[in-house]
Amino acid sequence: MAPRKIIIDCDPGQDDAVALFLALASPDDLEVLGITTVAGNVPLALTQRNARMMCDIAGRQDLRVFAGCERPLELDPITAEYIHGNTGIDGVSVFEPKTPLQEQHAVDFIVEALLDSNDAVTLVPTGPMTNIATAIQREPSVLRNVEQIVSMGGAMREGGNRSPSAEFNILVDPHAADIVYNCGRPVTAMGLDVTHHVLSTRERVARIRELDNEVAEATAGMLSFFHRYDTKKYGSEGAPLHDPCTVAWLLRPDLFATKRCNISVEKDSELTMGHTAVDFWHVTDRPHNVDWAYEVDADGFYDLLVERLGRFGTQT
Repeated sequence: MAPRKIIIDCDPGQDDAVALFLALASPDDLEVLGITTVAGNVPLALTQRNARMMCDIAGRQDLRVFAGCERPLELDPITAEYIHGNTGIDGVSVFEPKTPLQEQHAVDFIVEALLDSNDAVTLVPTGPMTNIATAIQREPSVLRNVEQIVSMGGAMREGGNRSPSAEFNILVDPHAADIVYNCGRPVTAMGLDVTHHVLSTRERVARIRELDNEVAEATAGMLSFFHRYDTKKYGSEGAPLHDPCTVAWLLRPDLFATKRCNISVEKDSELTMGHTAVDFWHVTDRPHNVDWAYEVDADGFYDLLVERLGRFGTQT
């Protein structure tokens, strides 16, 4: 079977970086057509640089990286340096990457890639969904070539991680999330209900570090920094690896349990802006628009991650 064609739309972020590594370690399963970046965890100038750095570290300077939207559709930007550090990828030494930044805007690339593709393409947004929503608004016909959208965002039982009600990616651009969730194509959402169970404990980070290759070393360094905030704030054993859950689902959907339901996004209330109202028990008649992930095999997830990151040490 030919690998699934994907576009990764991200805002690196340590966990976005690990999602990129997991995808790039899996060429038999996933063909990365391009990497698009958006403002989110840190401003756009840093997210695009960070994505290109990860391509360098992974030995994939051939990949095309695009800079996209600098701000949400309607709201003022929100960033998360207090979690990710001033670089967005604290824990790894910053350098000027050799992987070039493409001149084309990320939204234009998404539109062009979808319209020109002879095969269906899966979109993998791991940050605010501004780029994808903008592409849909600009050229709705792109949806005919979208096989699936697998996103990281939202929360039901876990509440919020940036506000009492909202997960960060949705809070940053709730209007974009609403457009994507209701675009009419299959959407799978990895929210805090699953990502908070894939903790990067010291033991799991040690397993990654023992792989002894450049990608594993960068991953271990970033995760060692990344876990400081969550262990202090929540008393957890490590930081949750949010974004790699999207790629892990594409590779091993059996590691997750999902349920088809309606998700509505709060876009008006100052108090609950960005809240994802997940109709898990179907108590309304709102149409089912998302497959919501609610359980994960965390040990299986890390076994997959360690196995795939280990492949970088065998590449020539």
